[in-house]
Parts: sequence; structure tokens; C-alpha cells
Amino acid sequence: MPDRKPPRRAARLDLSPAPSLSRRRFVCIAATTAVGGALAACGEEETPLPENTIDVGAVPDYYPAEYAQLIAAAEAEGGEFTIYSNTDQENWAPVFRDFQKKYEWVKDIAANNLDSDEVFQRVLSEQATGGSPADLVVSNAAQAWAEFAAEDGRLLEYASPELEQLPEFAQLLPSVYAMSTDPMVIAYNASLIPEKPKGIAHLAEIVAADPDAFAEKITARDVEGAFGFTVSHAFTEADPAAWDALGQILPLARPETSSGTQNDKILAGEYLVGFFISAAPAYPLVEDSAGLFEVVFPEDGTVVLPRGAGIASGAPHPNTAKLFIDFLLSEEGQRAVAEGGLTSYRDSVDQVEGLHTYQEVVAAVGEEGVVFAEYVEVNETDAAEFTTRWNSLLDS
Repeated sequence: MPDRKPPRRAARLDLSPAPSLSRRRFVCIAATTAVGGALAACGEEETPLPENTIDVGAVPDYYPAEYAQLIAAAEAEGGEFTIYSNTDQENWAPVFRDFQKKYEWVKDIAANNLDSDEVFQRVLSEQATGGSPADLVVSNAAQAWAEFAAEDGRLLEYASPELEQLPEFAQLLPSVYAMSTDPMVIAYNASLIPEKPKGIAHLAEIVAADPDAFAEKITARDVEGAFGFTVSHAFTEADPAAWDALGQILPLARPETSSGTQNDKILAGEYLVGFFISAAPAYPLVEDSAGLFEVVFPEDGTVVLPRGAGIASGAPHPNTAKLFIDFLLSEEGQRAVAEGGLTSYRDSVDQVEGLHTYQEVVAAVGEEGVVFAEYVEVNETDAAEFTTRWNSLLDS
């Protein structure tokens, strides 16, 4: 089993972000307006990805011999299953396409797109009233996962045969597996910011040189929400000294509850810069904005937030869900995950234009520059202390 494990402590390195990778690029006649935000007269230019090769109906030779029985049992379930997740359909599309190539009898995959915490609230509510249609639960709400998985009877126990081929962090909790490992970036409007920020400490230096220019022009994620709390708390836990830099930045910042909203406002020039923004929705803007919207992996600690997946207790199609978990973790599945815009982490997934990987983050900031957001429950006292400290700076 590979023993590579992301460290908890961040290093300060003088490295630029890895080159932007692209699935599609836009050729633009007019680049920006005077406000620095709008793109005009853009035409789409496709850059096709290499096809993901699927070994139809077959599994790797390291799977147990009795796996054929699991496949047969899954096929007998009728070729359908349901996922409760906070994952966009665009992210799922290549995964579903290739899973259905591999198991041609799978005809119907239902996947909703709920808020991070709502995924668990809905499953719990339905389980309490006699059963849920959910087979698979997928979310990157680390705190909610820790709470959900801590109670007996909420998850179906399952040990994937793929685990021996993956790094230690592939199993986030018992029977909870990492679908992707998505980095948090600094995003900025390259036409408006005076200097490209390299990290949180460097951003604080840029801001301190001209605070009036940055007043209410910085966006941070709202730490009252599960996502914002997890990534922000992970960063300060890894480097408590980072509070000094945050003390320079947060008084000039405004909170938002969505990475998509943050990105749109940076592109439009309402914000100059934002930090701890999920790379998944940011990458397409980098590709499409003709250099106007850029991102960087913070050199003083790039938070990586895994997206967890587990099989719900009482799943109507448990065997199909097991096949899907194994596919997600496989080389074929991780390649599809990357094609969908999330960050895969399996070493054997090739780093080609249009696909993003955990190895890309490591190449930019080093193993010591990765801050892994672990799936652990933060007690109420510590959570309240962190939230109060963060918001007091934000409101100062």
C-alpha cells in the first residue's frame, strides 16, 4: 500500500502555480472593459481530451476471485441506483458515462445536487421515517461526515479492493472514501491587482502596502458554513502564525457563501482577489477568460479538501453502490473524475492538458506545502472560538 500521506504543516516556498490546464479554450476579440471584468466577442475552440479507455465488464487482477459474484448480484438489482451529493452534474457526467460503459446493464443513475450539509440531513430524515432511496452519499462537508459516520448503522461497511493501490488518505473514515482531493486557491483579477499574490502571507504584504485600494475588494468564504469553516480552520490549525497575515486581510474582506459567486465577482472586478476558493469551479474561468482570471496554489499552505463517498445503510442497491465505489477509486474512475473537473489523486492518472491531479498541487508547493483537511469532528467550544476570532477580524 502506498504510504504517501499529506502532511499537516505548510512550508513557505517560492514557486509559481502549475500551468493552467484546459478542456476548452475561448478565443476573444475584446478582452476586458475599463472596469476590468467583461469579456466580449468570444468564440469557443475545443481541445479534445484523450479517450478514457474502459475495460468493459472486467476488473483488475488484484480483485478477489469472488468479485464476480458481487457483479452478478449488482446486475440482479436492476441496473439503477441513487446518489445524494453536493456535486454538480457536469462533474458527474464523465464518471457516469464511463461507469455505464464498464457495466452496460446500468441504465439509470439518479444524482441530486444538495447543499453540503443537506445531503446528510435528508438521509437522516428519511432513514428515521422508514428508509431512504439513497444508495450512495457524497459530500465534502468534513465535519458533517465525521458526525454522520460516528453513529452506528448509518453507513454500510465496505472495504474496497482498490485501497491497497492508493495512498493512505484514500480512506477518510471507516467505509468513507475520497472521490477527489480538491485544492483551495487564491483567485484574482489579473488586470486589476498590482502584483500576483503567491500565498496568504504575501497577499497580506500586498494589502498592507495600499489598504484603501483593497477595502471591501477581497472575498473570503463565510466560516458560518461547513465548507468555509473546514478549509479556513484547517489552514490556521496547520500554521497558527497565519493569524498575523489574516489580521491584515480580513478587516478589508467580505464573506461569501459560494465559490461560484466569489469567482463571478472577481471576474467582474467587484473583488480584486479571493482566497480559500475551491479550484473546481475556478479552473474553467482560468481557461476561458484569456488571462483575466487567474489562480495560484498558496505557497504557505494549500488546503486540500477531499470529497467523501460512502454507501448508506439500507441502500436499496448496495451491490451496485459497491461497484460504483470501486470504480471511483480505480484508475478508470479517477481519470473520469479528473475529466469532470475535480482533482484526482491516483498516481497512475496521467497529467495531461485538461485534467487536474493532486500531483499537480504537490509539484507546485511540495508535499510540505499541502494542508489536508481531515475528516475529524471539531468540538463545539473550539469551533465557536475559531468562528468568533475569524468574524471579529472580518468585522473590525
